[in-house]
Amino acid sequence: MELRQLGYFVAVAEEGHFTRAAERARVAQPAISQQIRRLESELGERLFRREGRSISLTAAGETLLPHARAMLNQAADAKESIAALSGLLTGSLAIGLIQDLPDRRVLELIGAFHRRHPRIRLTLLEEETDALLDALAGGELDVAVVGQGLADAPLPDDMSPHVIASEGVGVAVHPEHPLAARRSLTLASLRDQPIVTAPRTSKLRTNFEFACQQAGFTPNVVAETRDLSLIRQLVLQRIGVAVLPDSAFTKAPRSPASA
Repeated sequence: MELRQLGYFVAVAEEGHFTRAAERARVAQPAISQQIRRLESELGERLFRREGRSISLTAAGETLLPHARAMLNQAADAKESIAALSGLLTGSLAIGLIQDLPDRRVLELIGAFHRRHPRIRLTLLEEETDALLDALAGGELDVAVVGQGLADAPLPDDMSPHVIASEGVGVAVHPEHPLAARRSLTLASLRDQPIVTAPRTSKLRTNFEFACQQAGFTPNVVAETRDLSLIRQLVLQRIGVAVLPDSAFTKAPRSPASA
């Protein structure tokens, strides 16, 4: 068995499709099929069950998969150990970033890491917190920057959580809105206001609703979007007011032309 064959086998098993596996491995699809056939011939067992356009692992394939992954990981570790002798780390690092990333210093740290270890391939995934945690638990990510609020359950201890930044919130209102004249606002002052906010899958939304419940009311949500810049634009269109993290105010959108 060759490592290249095992790599192709794992790619096909994880993608469930020869063409997608070829795209992932950046080789022609016939090359993948040929190497899989050679591997099956060497083992004397069929590894995949082909049913129309879909494929699935046979019992032999299910048995081989964990061993193939382990052998590929061991080979990668060996390469990294040899590279470390010359002071150059190699390998890959998958990083998850919350949408929208509140503290841009994280990107500066990633840039500094890359300059120090240029041979490490970086993969960035930008998603919401729950999706990042699932990817981290499933081994798809090595590290993730996520958001946590008072309404959120503590992260699992095996994820080794560390607080890297804390952020406050503010209220976004149209310049001509009656609340705009106030120097400060309480959450209770938004009781009867139409609210523009993030979807329920967002930590911003769940923590905002939790805070409203603590204040004794249910927010009147009239529009929702994942895009914080779009939320600001909707506020300028007088659709509602919004509670946003402080970082969302660093680049305020231009006021739309009056109709």
